Amino acid sequence: MQPQEKEIDVLVHQAEFLESDERHTALIAGYGSGKTQAGILKVVKKKLEYPGIAVAYYMPTYGLIEDVAYERFEEIMKEMGCGFRLDKSKHTYYTPYGKIIMRSLMNPDRIVGYEVGYSLIDETDLLSTDNMDIAFKKIIARNRKKLPNGDTNKTDVVGTPEGFKWAYKFFVSDNKPNRRIIKGKTKDNPFLPDDYIETLQDSYTPQQLEAYLNGEFVNLTTGNVYHRFDRKANHTNRTVQANDVLHIGMDFNVTKMNAVVHVVDEKEVDWFSAEKTIIKKKVRIKSAVDEFVNAYDTAELIGLIKSKYSGYKIIIYPDASGDNRVSSGRSDIDLLKAANFVVRKLSKNPFVKDRVNSMNLAFLDANGNKYYYCNTDQCPVYTEALEKQTYKNGEPDKKSGFDHITEAGGYFVYYDSKPTGTWGKSSTN
Repeated sequence: MQPQEKEIDVLVHQAEFLESDERHTALIAGYGSGKTQAGILKVVKKKLEYPGIAVAYYMPTYGLIEDVAYERFEEIMKEMGCGFRLDKSKHTYYTPYGKIIMRSLMNPDRIVGYEVGYSLIDETDLLSTDNMDIAFKKIIARNRKKLPNGDTNKTDVVGTPEGFKWAYKFFVSDNKPNRRIIKGKTKDNPFLPDDYIETLQDSYTPQQLEAYLNGEFVNLTTGNVYHRFDRKANHTNRTVQANDVLHIGMDFNVTKMNAVVHVVDEKEVDWFSAEKTIIKKKVRIKSAVDEFVNAYDTAELIGLIKSKYSGYKIIIYPDASGDNRVSSGRSDIDLLKAANFVVRKLSKNPFVKDRVNSMNLAFLDANGNKYYYCNTDQCPVYTEALEKQTYKNGEPDKKSGFDHITEAGGYFVYYDSKPTGTWGKSSTN
């Protein structure tokens, strides 16, 4: 069966990427620039070029594959007149021209047992440089199916830069003749909503915007992790009061169980509407008002919380790994539910950069607004960690010991910044 030709309109940088014949081509571009669309188009294009030869598509997690890739692949294959069947258990599309195999970069051990003729990696910089190095070596080892007409096996990538990580190292600092990098900007995509770029400008620092709008490699990981926290400007005298609902972020580590207690107050502020007129809007002001540090295990931490805050409604925002840690036949999450706490569990932990960014924006957003405060007298360890945690090798330094309590606080802040229902239902049993 010969694939049919089909014309699809694409942006200039997408066309350059699709036509590039280098062994390794990168489309490095801003949010909303159509980089994932270009990547999927090239995968399908290669599938049609090589009937009977499998191709592969990689993303950091299977969650992203399910949430983003499936719908895009099916739209494109329908548009190109390519029949398909998806086996979700195997993360594989079956087409009249062969298989499209999908794998998670987080599970490089599963990048085995198959051979393909072309590979594409989406969102390379969401992994650490070391982890991406491991995954890439596994991928090129699979990309060895002999191609017709003496064609070379190619492995391409698309993504948005996250500082000087793997994409920068591979395509810029260690560039070789068979590697090409193509840049794309968010503004190059005329099909985005009119206020999309303005929304990003309200949410990120100028340095982040160079990466997230223009696809530029800039240093996003120097100095303090929580650089927008100011001990004085973000201080509050707020303490726990009768009838408060307590929102507790919790991080699980044996002998280093940490939790940060928050209260939430609604405040009416002046707000610019989409029509640029001032309206009144209610916002949630979060305050860290207490901390529990270095409890031995989950059972001890539960006892400390129940002893100090008996009679309060308590909502826990735990580390998602708590579903996997089991002692006495019950997971950490099971223990929290058995204690009659409301548990708002993330279905998966957010990427570190997203959790950190949500905290920095809450401490001080691009318009000078503050939504997150800390009682520095009641939370001395949390305060010190917010001030002192720095980056090491592009990631928050875990050896400093400051990461456990900041992660605890960050789980609540990140959850609270998302629309209701984003991370699963509340439950107590």
